[in-house]
Amino acid sequence: MKIGVVKEIKNNENRVSVVPAGVKALVQCGHEVCVQRFAGEGSGFSTEEYKEAGAIIIDSMPDVYELADMIVKVKEPQREEYNLLKKGQLLFTYLHLAVEPELTGVLMERKISAVAYESVETVCGALPLLTPMSEIAGKMSVQIGAHYLESNNGGAGVLLGGVPGVRSGNILIVGAGTVGLSALKVAVGNGANVTIADIDIDKLRKIDDIYGNRVKTLVSNPQNLENACKDADLLIGAVLIPSSKAPRIITEKMVKSMKKGSVIVDVAIDQGGIVETVDRVTTHTDPVFVKHGVIHYSVANIPGAVAHTSTLALTNATLPYIMKIANVGFIDAIKNDIAIKNGVNIYKGELVKSGVAQALGCDYSELSMLVGF
Repeated sequence: MKIGVVKEIKNNENRVSVVPAGVKALVQCGHEVCVQRFAGEGSGFSTEEYKEAGAIIIDSMPDVYELADMIVKVKEPQREEYNLLKKGQLLFTYLHLAVEPELTGVLMERKISAVAYESVETVCGALPLLTPMSEIAGKMSVQIGAHYLESNNGGAGVLLGGVPGVRSGNILIVGAGTVGLSALKVAVGNGANVTIADIDIDKLRKIDDIYGNRVKTLVSNPQNLENACKDADLLIGAVLIPSSKAPRIITEKMVKSMKKGSVIVDVAIDQGGIVETVDRVTTHTDPVFVKHGVIHYSVANIPGAVAHTSTLALTNATLPYIMKIANVGFIDAIKNDIAIKNGVNIYKGELVKSGVAQALGCDYSELSMLVGF
């Protein structure tokens, strides 16, 4: 199979989808890997390293798209890439189509088969390609919040860990999945007063077993969230419904009740966000805006800021799936691996993901009916 690796062009996205070691493994299995020149430099991998690993170095992005049977990316194609997608091509990347109606339409029109990293789900419900980036985003959310709480960044001037004789900052984490638990580790380590809310009592029970009275657990409901928001110096949105739009559970009223100079980091923004007042996706270049006196951070590719670590973590997870698809072909891969099958959002131009269809208000087809198994 001919596999294409392009340089990411989303704002400040420095990750790359395949590292030189991955190229070497694919080439040793008989595949051709076309890598756009400078694709890995933002992550610390030189073009020369790719060349030594056996990659075919291509100068232009359009040529990579033209040559490849499968395009492997980090983030969803940007508008500049829409016309480069080749009819019938296979696309493997983060997509988040539930909040991308225009891109969904383009992929359908061009008869693309698209597998979304965030939808690859094992039989036990694990999300192996989303988990490493969720871990990084969760850990970063606390340090991002700490940064914007500083007075010189417009914040309330609160040190999350406090000092002897001065209270620690209050952190409210909404959602106890991978993002929330990763944020929790860092928040507790910083010495903050931490509250975590979730609808799953079993998750809260496990947190209580581990952290005891160092962490306050709350059932996530409007009343509890309303009360907790009033005291929060930092609110972290960490709710995920796989392949679906995130629910808006932090209302504008709750945001208005927060202290002036407090901070919201809505990690769920790549699925639409959980905060009503987050009405835009921001970028690493211009990451925050202020509403009702509260600093809002809503960057959709948070791990891109630590590109070297993120690239290694992501490619550790994705390479076995890339290898399987390349070795056995797309049809056999989805036939023999339920996780890859679950990851298919669009098959030959047909939308096959119910959560995406529900979010976008359109019809979908059952993948099993289209492939016959």
